[in-house]
Amino acid sequence: MKKSLILVGVVALSAMFAGCKEAQQEAAPVKKEMGLQLYSARKLIGDSAKYAENHVAVLKQIADMGYTQVEAACYGNGKLYGVDPKQFKADCEAVGLEVLSSHTTRALTKEEFASGDFTEALKWWDECIAAHKEAGMKYIVTPWSNVPETLKDAKTYCDYLNAIGKKCAEAGIKYGYHNHSHEFQKVEDKVYFDFMLENTDPQYVFFQMDVYWAVRGQVSPVDYFNKYAGRFILLHIKDHREVGQSGMVGFDAIFNNFAKAGCKEFIVEMEGATSGDDMQGIKESADYLLKADFVKPSYKN
Repeated sequence: MKKSLILVGVVALSAMFAGCKEAQQEAAPVKKEMGLQLYSARKLIGDSAKYAENHVAVLKQIADMGYTQVEAACYGNGKLYGVDPKQFKADCEAVGLEVLSSHTTRALTKEEFASGDFTEALKWWDECIAAHKEAGMKYIVTPWSNVPETLKDAKTYCDYLNAIGKKCAEAGIKYGYHNHSHEFQKVEDKVYFDFMLENTDPQYVFFQMDVYWAVRGQVSPVDYFNKYAGRFILLHIKDHREVGQSGMVGFDAIFNNFAKAGCKEFIVEMEGATSGDDMQGIKESADYLLKADFVKPSYKN
């Protein structure tokens, strides 16, 4: 009788532990394709000197947090973070991170705006595109421009974006533009961001909407996804600090409309962390998105 009771107890305990293990497995977040803009970790790897000192540990931490891709933010003179593009690619791939995209640009001078001659600017882009091709980049994104004073200058800038995009396409790279909040101002009688969307060629220029800056510009990202469907191949998923922290941005609606947007990949960017510890903030952003049921594992198909 005693042996039977012991056996029953062992079976019960085994069942209980098995149930706990299954519950833990169910609670574990699903792996998702998710990029990080390395500007988020700029205090640690924001220039060539910091990158040389800290990149091994920082890139590994980023991968361990659940990020699968990176977007660079430090290109110059044919190098990324002061290293050869192939070396940057190798550094990222060594910890399992895909080199996805890069933020960089060459602004037009007043003379180039006046003449509409982009010859010298496009020479800079030749070197830039070649370097990014070596790094295995799929996308190059212009991260900023000033708002032109006239629609004539706005049209000149759109022509420039088209010219860059055509060069990128010839090299097998997609080219896009990333917004802040100021693009939602009007130039003459037209919202500048709308003008850009309507005066760039979709086969050469996509838009990487920063959803936080769109909200700060007092517009709805989803309204833009509907109005300009398919133009937003990349998105910057950002909040006031950590993603999901402020309640300002309706991330569920944004993610539920990725197909309408045309989005294939998303990239987290942080301006700063609530705690002051950027790496902790980067992890909290990852945790939020990995646990969110409205975020799919991939948006490529």
